[in-house]
Amino acid sequence: MTRTALVTGGTRGIGKAIVQRLKEDGFNVAAGYSGNEDAARKTAEELGVMVVKGNVGSFDDCARAVAEVEARFGPVDVLVNNAGITRDGFFHKMNPDQWSDVIRVNMDSVFNMTRHVINGMR
Repeated sequence: MTRTALVTGGTRGIGKAIVQRLKEDGFNVAAGYSGNEDAARKTAEELGVMVVKGNVGSFDDCARAVAEVEARFGPVDVLVNNAGITRDGFFHKMNPDQWSDVIRVNMDSVFNMTRHVINGMR
């Protein structure tokens, strides 16, 4: 039985390299992305993987994305919480909305995705 992997932030950079390696290792792979449609399309075509759009900072959107992957491949066996953002600039000049964006994507996403993947395994 082929195992399934889901990689957040999986259509560019380090995430794409992880997706490629998991695919080479025989996994069904879903690469998550939030907005770069061109990179998502290229990743799907080049690597032959599923791409799933979503906002990892949103608990409900993570539920939807995980459900899409599970509908295609079954339960997720491997989750790589790779998505992350920066809001470049000096900390003392960062506004609360910028700080909240970073926290949602870089930290809340780990809870959001992991919770839904674990629930799907039951």
